[in-house]
Amino acid sequence: MEPVLTTFFPGGLPVRFELWDGSTLGPSQGPGTARIVSPDALRRILWAPGELGLGRAYVAGDVDIDGDIFEVLRSLEHGAAGHEFGPRELLAAARAARRAGAIGPPLAPPREEAHPHGWRHSKHRDAEAISHHYDVGNDFYELLLGPSMTYSCARFTTEETSLEQAQAAKFELVSRKLGLPERRGARLLDVGCGWGSLAIHAARHYGAQVVGVSISREQVELARRRVRDAGVDDLVEIRLQDYRDLGGEQFDAISSIGMFEHVGAKRMGEYFSTLHDLLVPHGRLLNHAISSIGGSRLGGRTFVGRYVFPDGELIDVGDVVLAMETAGFEVRDVESLREHYATTLRAWVANLEQHWDEAVRLVGIGRARVWRLYMVASAIGFTDGGVAVHQTLGVVPDRDGGSAMPRTREGFV
Repeated sequence: MEPVLTTFFPGGLPVRFELWDGSTLGPSQGPGTARIVSPDALRRILWAPGELGLGRAYVAGDVDIDGDIFEVLRSLEHGAAGHEFGPRELLAAARAARRAGAIGPPLAPPREEAHPHGWRHSKHRDAEAISHHYDVGNDFYELLLGPSMTYSCARFTTEETSLEQAQAAKFELVSRKLGLPERRGARLLDVGCGWGSLAIHAARHYGAQVVGVSISREQVELARRRVRDAGVDDLVEIRLQDYRDLGGEQFDAISSIGMFEHVGAKRMGEYFSTLHDLLVPHGRLLNHAISSIGGSRLGGRTFVGRYVFPDGELIDVGDVVLAMETAGFEVRDVESLREHYATTLRAWVANLEQHWDEAVRLVGIGRARVWRLYMVASAIGFTDGGVAVHQTLGVVPDRDGGSAMPRTREGFV
């Protein structure tokens, strides 16, 4: 077995490994242990080298982790960083795996894997991809996200700030950037409104007249109930609707929080042009999205692309700014909340682990493991800067170039 593992970690095993026969390899001191529960783990990794094979093995229960999962995954990532896994290495690993009795035909992937159909980013396929991720049960998301029911980066203003307080601080930041305190009763469009939390905040605190749209049926159902329970159903309308079907309406402000990742680079221009045309002069757009340098397409050979966000794309914030300007926006502010997302994800993982048995009952062991692995790996990415999250604020100037923006950032931060 050691020759197989050293193929993946030529610089030495970064953590302790425990094999299905009880034997161990690697350092005895460290953040935890990677347990290879079954030789099927090696079959999965050999047939899908890299993160997809490892992800499949973890979701299937062929691999497990004891100890600090954040530090174990970080050590594994750093140990394999920069190593090219080419045909020669694959052949050497296959030979070693055969000697260990761990070779065979490919195994069926876990049933949690997504296989969307149709043209990428067509309305039908986007609805299928969104359903895969969000329509897994509102009870599960309530357990994971806590009372705020918000599935995007929070804003932790102090070290003592709770997750719920941090999400409220994020809503307030978005509201101020959009100018809602100065324009009470403004008409706000919330694209990808989730479970309605931002819409409720804007209506309750600033009397905003909100239209929230989502293409997740389960989100819309719960969002409508939460709006009624909050007593703002006279101000908030939640629709099961694609943003591309909003032609002809006009808004004073648009928020898009954690939805842009589903748009795709090829449709980015259409997205910003559509939102620009929905805004009145001086109207503002706040686009809040995960980004990566140079862009990153979450393809079929990635764990996140297969199990978490089918067809997802992370677009370079520089390209976002250029696309907004091309669509006619004047970009007035760009802010990174990268470290805040790492903290947010750790809070979600803590919620999941605290209620693990209930999560498994609600969605099954495989899907619970998908979310755990995805959120831990994402927290590591936001910590080390592999990915970031940016809020980009644009305004529609009038014919004379006026924008009705505050003189300084203090006006909305």
